[in-house]
Amino acid sequence: MRIAVHGASGFTGSLIVAELARRDLSPILVGRDETRLRAVAARTGIPDAEIRVAALDDTAALTAAFDDSDAVVNAAGPFTLWGEPVVRAAIAAHRHYIDTTGEPGYLHKILSTYDEPAKQAGVAVVPAVTDDGVPGDLIAALTAARLGAPLREVRVADLRRPGAASRGTARSMAAIAVLDQVEYRDRTWQSANESATTLIEPGEPEPVSVTPLALPGVYTIPRHLDTPIVRGVIRTEMGEIFAGLGGEVAETIPEVPDADALAASRWLILAEATAVDGSRARGWVTGFDPYAATAVIAVEAARRLALDGAAAGTLTPAQAFDATSFLDHLATTGVHWQVEELASV
Repeated sequence: MRIAVHGASGFTGSLIVAELARRDLSPILVGRDETRLRAVAARTGIPDAEIRVAALDDTAALTAAFDDSDAVVNAAGPFTLWGEPVVRAAIAAHRHYIDTTGEPGYLHKILSTYDEPAKQAGVAVVPAVTDDGVPGDLIAALTAARLGAPLREVRVADLRRPGAASRGTARSMAAIAVLDQVEYRDRTWQSANESATTLIEPGEPEPVSVTPLALPGVYTIPRHLDTPIVRGVIRTEMGEIFAGLGGEVAETIPEVPDADALAASRWLILAEATAVDGSRARGWVTGFDPYAATAVIAVEAARRLALDGAAAGTLTPAQAFDATSFLDHLATTGVHWQVEELASV
């Protein structure tokens, strides 16, 4: 199986290349700089890996770089600036596409703009295949399925604590934090109308303060769950850190985070669903090292698309993959997930 990785020389891209090699899959390293691509191939123990150089403004070269792959993984952000040419090239090459964006505006644009072109090409386009995008969408689907009545609201929360972050993440979060935060309300996307609130984190005795943030689930969950409201929140202290990441500050963050700090970084994505009859359920997915988790998630997603296919068009993770099967696979890599019913309100 041959998986093309665009942006293979970046931090996340190189982790995806390494994960492909670990799973005995064949990466095709795609990017603008041959020297950097060859360095990644050597560093990941596959010096003879196929290298393809293609600039974003060279549509023909980019399409040709993907032409004989089984799927395309795009790991080169900021996606708002650089993502769409790769989507278009993957569709032109008739290849399934995933990316590792966490940028809400870009995610929404891809889902809404490229559905028909992807259908015409007979391929699946699945953005936001990351440590928050995939777990959040999948666990929301399973949590809602525990309720026996129509949904009233779904809330998805990113409860990670401060930890190591790459320069790319800092750039993206600096851009997101200053935006008007969005939620899905009255079956459309609107400015979030609630401020800081609290929720109960599994295993913690005290409520956690959270603040609105347009997580990927705000855009993905309404595509597969019939609910009038979807809200995204993040731990308040993380929101404050992101808000302080101006453009100049983000550029001071190392491109590659400290390895020990990464290994100790825990992430937790929580979904809470409330039905119109007051019944409630919650589910969560948690693990360590969010960047390694993103690489595992991206490779598994690409492998499943290449092997099993999916409906053509733009899809959310829960539309593209079986939620239980995918999360059970993640559990073999040190991720834990659980769904439980809560007291009714």
